[in-house]
Amino acid sequence: MNRRFFLFFAVSLFVFTAGFGQQTAFQWQQLAPGVWKSVVGSPDGITPLAVAEVKPRLDGLQKLGERAFPTQLSASVHEKNDGKTLVRFPLQKDEQLFGFGLNFKSVQQRGTIKTLHVDHYNGKDNGRTHAPVPFYVSSLGYGVLINSARYITVYAGTGVLAEGKNSPPEMNRNSQRNWNAQPYSDAVEMVIPAAGTEVYIFAGRTPMEVVQRYNLYCGGGTLPPKWGLGFTHRTPTLFTDKQILNEVAEFEAKGYPLSFVGLEPGWQSHSYPNSFVWDSTRFPHPDQFLKQLATKNIRSNLWINPYVSSHSPIFKDVLPYTGSHTVWVGRVPDFNLAPARQLYKDLFSKQHLSIGVSGYKVDEVDGYDNWLWPDVAKFPSGIGSEQMRQIYGLQFQKMTDGWFREKNQRTYGLVRGSNAGASALPYVIYNDYYDHRDFITALCTSSFAGVLWTPEARTSKTPEEWLRRMQTVCFSPMAMLNAWADGTKPWTFPDVAEDVKSVMQLRMQLLPYLYTTFAQYHFEGKPPIRAMNLVDGFSFDEKTTAAQLNSTDNPYAMAVKQDIKDQFMVGDYLLVAPLFAGETSRKVVLPPGNWYDFYTGKLAGKGEVIEIKPGLSAIPVYVKEGGIIPMIPPLLHTPGESEKLPLQIRYYGITESSWNLYDDDGITFDYEKGKYTWTRLDVKKNKKGQLTGSWLAPKDAGFHYTSATWEFMTR
Repeated sequence: MNRRFFLFFAVSLFVFTAGFGQQTAFQWQQLAPGVWKSVVGSPDGITPLAVAEVKPRLDGLQKLGERAFPTQLSASVHEKNDGKTLVRFPLQKDEQLFGFGLNFKSVQQRGTIKTLHVDHYNGKDNGRTHAPVPFYVSSLGYGVLINSARYITVYAGTGVLAEGKNSPPEMNRNSQRNWNAQPYSDAVEMVIPAAGTEVYIFAGRTPMEVVQRYNLYCGGGTLPPKWGLGFTHRTPTLFTDKQILNEVAEFEAKGYPLSFVGLEPGWQSHSYPNSFVWDSTRFPHPDQFLKQLATKNIRSNLWINPYVSSHSPIFKDVLPYTGSHTVWVGRVPDFNLAPARQLYKDLFSKQHLSIGVSGYKVDEVDGYDNWLWPDVAKFPSGIGSEQMRQIYGLQFQKMTDGWFREKNQRTYGLVRGSNAGASALPYVIYNDYYDHRDFITALCTSSFAGVLWTPEARTSKTPEEWLRRMQTVCFSPMAMLNAWADGTKPWTFPDVAEDVKSVMQLRMQLLPYLYTTFAQYHFEGKPPIRAMNLVDGFSFDEKTTAAQLNSTDNPYAMAVKQDIKDQFMVGDYLLVAPLFAGETSRKVVLPPGNWYDFYTGKLAGKGEVIEIKPGLSAIPVYVKEGGIIPMIPPLLHTPGESEKLPLQIRYYGITESSWNLYDDDGITFDYEKGKYTWTRLDVKKNKKGQLTGSWLAPKDAGFHYTSATWEFMTR
C-alpha cells in the first residue's frame, strides 16, 4: 500500500477557545484511497465497526482512485465537555445532507435534529430507528462516520454560534416578511456521551462515490444466494408442516413464484421467550419436512428472537452469561462472551443448520423501550446497556453469518436492528410499521446507510392497495409477503390476482440483472437500491418552497423542502416510480439523458418532470439511455445450481453501450476465491448504422446461461 496512506493529515492542534472549552482540530490518518480516520480522546472499547469485524475491500477502494481530503472539513473541531465528546463539522450554504440512518419521512436531512438510538420506528424521524447509522453524506462529495455505540445526538445544520464565522444577521419579524424561524446554520454538531470516539472521513467525486467508499471500507455489500432474490412467503404463526407444504403446492398449482418460505414463532415448542427447538406436534420430523421443500428447490427461514426460555435445552448453561433484566421474562444472552456465543452456535447448528435451514428472521433486537431491557440493565461482560442496545442486532447478524460461512453456504435473512458496518452482512431490515409511502422513502434512505430494507406486504384494505404494495415489494432487496397474522395470499384479491402474478414473474425474470446489481454492491460498493440523489448528474441543490406566516399551520414560516422520496433506482438502469392507493397519476422526475418506458421502449422524457397516468396493472418503470437488461424466462422457483437458461437481453436507447453480467454458483462463498465470471454485453452500430448486440459466453462449466437473444425496445 502507498506509504502516504499512513501519513497524518493535520491542521493546527489549537483552534480557539470561545469561553466554553478548548476546541481542537482533528488529526487525520489516511487508511486507504479517499478514507481517513481520527481518534479523539479515549474511545470506547466496543464500536459498531469492531462488532462487524469489517475487512475493507482495498481492491475496490484502489479502483476508485485517490481523492484529496475534503478542504471544507479542514476547520472541523472537537472538544471534551461534561464527560462528553463534542464534534463540529462545517457546512456550506449550497450543501445538502443525506444519511443519519434509516429514515422514513425524508431523504434530505439538513436542518434536522436526531438522537441516534436503535429502536422500533414509531412514525417520527427523530433518530429512533432500526438502523441509526451515525454516517452522513454531503452533496459536495464527502461523508462522515462516527464509530461509536452510543446514543449520539445530531444537530444537522440547526445550531448557530454566537461568535461564528458565518453568523446570520439579526432580523425583525415585525417588519421583515422574509423572517425565518430557522436562521442559517453553518455546521453539523454532535454530542457523543463518551470520553472519546473514532471519526472516519470518506471522499468522492460524487455522493455515490462516497457511499461506495463507505460500503467498500465496511467489506463491500452482501451478495445474497440467488434463491434470496426470489419471492418469499411467510406462513401463519401456528401452521404445521403439512399446512406449509399444502401452501407451497398451492403456489405452484396457481402459477405464483416461490423461492423460500418463512416459519413464524409457532415452529418452536415455546416462544416469547424461545426454546429454539422444533415443536414436535406441528413438526414431528423437521428434517423430512425440509427435505420435501428442498426437492421443490425451496428454502426455509426461521423466525427467532434471542431471548431464551426456561424450556430451552441451553437455559441453565447460558444463565451465567445473561443480563440483569429479561425480555418477555426470557433471559438476554451477552454475546460479547464466547461461552454464550458457543452455546447458541451448538444448539442452532444441531437443530437448524445441520438439517437444512437456510436462514433466520431476527425479531425484537430493536425496541420498544417497554419491551427491551432498560438502560439501567447490567451485563456480565461489563458492556453498558446503552451500547448493548446499539450493537445487539449487529452482533447477532455477524454471529449467524459466521455459522453459515463455516458451511460454505450463503444465507439471506431479516433483522430488526442494525448499525454501522453492516454492509457485508446478509440481512434485510423490516418492521411492524406499515405505511406504504414511508416504506418507499426508507428504500431511498437505506442507500445512504449501508443497509437493506424491504417494504414487505402483509395485508390491504382494497385490491388496489394490495397490487400497489406487491408491485413495490417486487422491486426491493427482498420480495416478501408476510402472512403470519392473517394468511393473506398473492391471489387473495381476485380482481388483481393476475396483475400480482405478472409482477412476481417479472421479479423472477429480472434475476440476472438483480444478481449483477448485488455483485456491484459487493465488488464496487454501489447500493442495489439507490436514492435519486445518487444518480450521476442529478441536481443536489437544496430547493425550498417559500412559506407564508400562518397562525396555526406555520406560525414560524419554516420553508418546505422539495424532497424526492417516492421514486428510486434499482441498479444502473431501472427507475421505479410507485403509485399508492387512491392515485391515478403522479409526477416522475427524470434525471439528465434519455429515459424510456420499460414495457414499451418509447421515449418517456429527458431531464424533466413528467406527469403520468399509467393505469393499475403495472408499476411505472423507466430505463436509462443505453440500458442493457438481461432477463430469463419466468420461473416458479429460483434456478437450481446446475440449471442453465437462455437469456433475453433487452436494450433501450439509440447509442452504443456495454454492461458486464455477473454469475457464480449462487450458493457458496467460492466467489471469494475467484470462482465467478463477468461477461461483457455489447451493443454496437453496424456499417448500416443499426444497433446489434453481442456477447462472448465464458467457457466455464458453472456458467448458467446458454444463449442470448437481443430485443431492441426503442423503435
